[in-house]
Amino acid sequence: MRSALTLSATSLLVAGLFATGPALAQAVRTVPTSAGPVEVSRFADGLERPWGIDFLPDGRALVTEKPGRLRIMARDGSLSPPLAGTPKVFNQGQGGLMDVAADPDFARNRTVYLAYAEPGEGNGGGGTAGTALGRGTLGERGIEDFQVIFRQSPKVDGGNHFGTRIAFASDGHIFLTLGERFKFDPAQKRDNTLGKVVRLNRDGSLPKDNPFAGEGRTAGAIWSYGHRNVEAAAIDPRSGALWIGEMGPLGGDELNRPEAGRNYGWPVVSWGKHYDGRDIPDPPTRKEFADAAVHWTPVISPSGMVFYTGGLFRDWQGSALLGGLSAKGLVRVAIDGASAKEVERIPLDARIRDVAQGPDGALYVITDAADGAVLRLAPAK
Repeated sequence: MRSALTLSATSLLVAGLFATGPALAQAVRTVPTSAGPVEVSRFADGLERPWGIDFLPDGRALVTEKPGRLRIMARDGSLSPPLAGTPKVFNQGQGGLMDVAADPDFARNRTVYLAYAEPGEGNGGGGTAGTALGRGTLGERGIEDFQVIFRQSPKVDGGNHFGTRIAFASDGHIFLTLGERFKFDPAQKRDNTLGKVVRLNRDGSLPKDNPFAGEGRTAGAIWSYGHRNVEAAAIDPRSGALWIGEMGPLGGDELNRPEAGRNYGWPVVSWGKHYDGRDIPDPPTRKEFADAAVHWTPVISPSGMVFYTGGLFRDWQGSALLGGLSAKGLVRVAIDGASAKEVERIPLDARIRDVAQGPDGALYVITDAADGAVLRLAPAK
């Protein structure tokens, strides 16, 4: 869950909407960890490039598929057919239907947020695109009354670096992470929202206390800037601070704790190099830029993150667990205030796109594959 939600037994979809048949869970293997042996089960199957997962108060979960589908995963691992009412997406390159998050007051308002690559006006399968955030109500047949509440600007060509993750702050604001669309320099400018973390009210309006609120609507959305491609984000429940996992170029993935108004340096500085091998100055050479709390070379390709608070893995409580596309597993990072240190890797032999904590305290991760799955991690019996 992206926020604390009260468990509810209320069913929001008719029972016949779910796929029939036995539960899909089956043991895959047991892996050694600092918390003891962990059983990895293939909990749900048959997903095409799943991208985001978030649990509902009643124990079911919403799962997105990059081509544009949203499904509900039942408590036994069965999957609904694609829900109606989702937006048209730009399903090219890294774009598509990406993150999903239930509103902190979902039990009352049934609101669901979707982040996705939105095609530009009038282009049929090509042209420009940009990340968008919208919300609607989960009803009996799918998403109802879906409305876009934020659009990245400007829309540009290309299929890379859309971001994106949704995180709800403890005060109810939304953080949305936005890639720089592989355009480099715009990440350093505040006249656009490429390479930014933006902070919004839940209806898409702009908080008056955002750091650049006096510079106009575009800059007024920005929380921090100088980012490259952020596909991992989570709130530390102990401090309320936002943490993000950011993909570097050739090396130099970063874990950052974005602060209001700070510039994180891309593309002027980086712990990595350009893909052609050209050097990029390291962050400490430019004191005006904020440096990463942790950086990785070789890269882990962070995607998805959760702070663990459950009871099944007591040794992991308070740790951040990041999905790793290149790392092919989970990367556990110990957080102490503003300091962070990698302490463990949990190998899963799959590209991990997102990670969530279930109401049962187990970890659920989704695999980035054409035949993607939801894996469940729990202590071995």
